[in-house]
Amino acid sequence: QVQLVESGGGLVQPGGSLRLSCAASGSTFSINIMAWYRQAPGKQRELVATIGRGGNTNYEDSVKGRFTISRDGAKTTVSLQMNSLKLEDTAVYFCNVKDYFNRDYWGKGTLVTVSS
Repeated sequence: QVQLVESGGGLVQPGGSLRLSCAASGSTFSINIMAWYRQAPGKQRELVATIGRGGNTNYEDSVKGRFTISRDGAKTTVSLQMNSLKLEDTAVYFCNVKDYFNRDYWGKGTLVTVSS
């Protein structure tokens, strides 16, 4: 089992920045891929960014060049640096990890509100 706790959400003006973090605990040795998803009001949850154990990253098109996903050397913390935030980035952001057995674990989410 892996437990995930997100932090760093909040209210920010358009064009501003926020950094989300997610701390993993438990069977962290089994973590393979770490990711951030988001769910805006009335919309389905969508993948924002992923990072593999080797550091390879992938981003959803709308965040490319603005968001950066990273993970620490111990592979137990994943962060999402969000710059040039837009109104449409408003959502609950969820941390996700997939282990080597292809099991998914989710955090409870942290709210990011972009508003003037």
